[in-house]
Formats: sequence, structure tokens, C-alpha cells
Amino acid sequence: MKLQAAIDRVPLDDAIALAKQLNGKTDILEMGTSLVKDYGNLAIEKLSAVLTESLLLVDSKTIDEGAYEFRQAFRYGGEIVTVMGAASVDTLKACYDVTQKENKTMMIDLLEVTDEKIEQIKDFPEAIYALHHSVDRTDQFDAAASVEAFRQKYPSIKRLAIAGGIDLKQAEALAEQGIIEVIIVGSKITKAEDPLKAVNEFMGAVHK
Repeated sequence: MKLQAAIDRVPLDDAIALAKQLNGKTDILEMGTSLVKDYGNLAIEKLSAVLTESLLLVDSKTIDEGAYEFRQAFRYGGEIVTVMGAASVDTLKACYDVTQKENKTMMIDLLEVTDEKIEQIKDFPEAIYALHHSVDRTDQFDAAASVEAFRQKYPSIKRLAIAGGIDLKQAEALAEQGIIEVIIVGSKITKAEDPLKAVNEFMGAVHK
């Protein structure tokens, strides 16, 4: 199981400084969508340059122009790139083909994706499928129960991630459950008073 710490909605200089702090302290460092939109591909290069130990995930949330966006993200230093499950099947195929050619990793964001669509896109064996509870939603989210229900519905999907307000208690429950490959944590680490202490606590939970 791996921990992915997400940096979002901060100036680029702050993101780079935080990436330096968290380098090697988290398995994966996520360049959040806001940073992708605010600063573009050159920012991927800058973050990649300081991550000598942690993998860089670029949360591009690609929905179209799949091959181009994935090639660019990998070219500038991304190791894992996200595509929306809501994208066309052809877009996902294009992203997957580029990913396999580059020997990198594709993450499929299942935000608000229907069961019918998941059935259509479940056959990318090397991709990571990310269950994602929107930050804008106000309903409660039981991470472990969601993972269990998903595994029962789609047993052929082996690589799973989860995101959406994951706290330390949920991370511990997910680790004990043993289904998820990647636990994605954002503000509970990056907005903490002491990010290093927070990331160490989450790493301790994830790597029990």
C-alpha cells in the first residue's frame, strides 16, 4: 500500500518548497489539478526536479486530447497521470497506449462515473482506478465500505486508489482492509500545522 500526498491550491513556489519537504517522506507526491491549470507543464518539470525519491503524479484530469496530454505530462517528468473515467473509451485507450509505451502509470479518476460506464472501462489491467468522493459533496463518506462494495461489484479490477477527505482513522481502516493500493490524502497533510509530522503519521498507518 502506498501513500499519495496531494498539493493543491497554493502558489508554485510554495508547492516546490513543500515537495522538497515531502520528498522521500511519501510514496507519491501529487501535483494537484489547480497547479496543473495555474502553471502548466513547466511546473511539472520544476516539481519533478526536486522529487528524487517520491514519484510524481500529475492530476491532469484529462477528458479529451488524451494521447497529447499524457505525452506532455510524461515528457515533463510525471510518472503517473490521471484521466477521467467519464472520458470517451477511445480517450482512455489513447492514454493507456501512451502510458504503456512510456512504461509509466495511468490513474483513472472515477469521480461521479456510473456503474454502466465502469463496465465499459474496466479492462485496463495496469491502470489504477481511483474511487473519488468529490470535495464539493456534503454527504458522509465511508471509505472502507465504498472500497468493499466496489471490489464486490468489480472483482476483475485489481489496482485501486481512494481519495476524498481521508483522515488518519480512515487510512488505518483501509490499511487493515488490505484492498487499496494507493491512499490519497490532501489537506490533512499539506495544510497541517506540521506537514512532516502529518505525513509520518499517515505513512505509519499505510505501511503497517
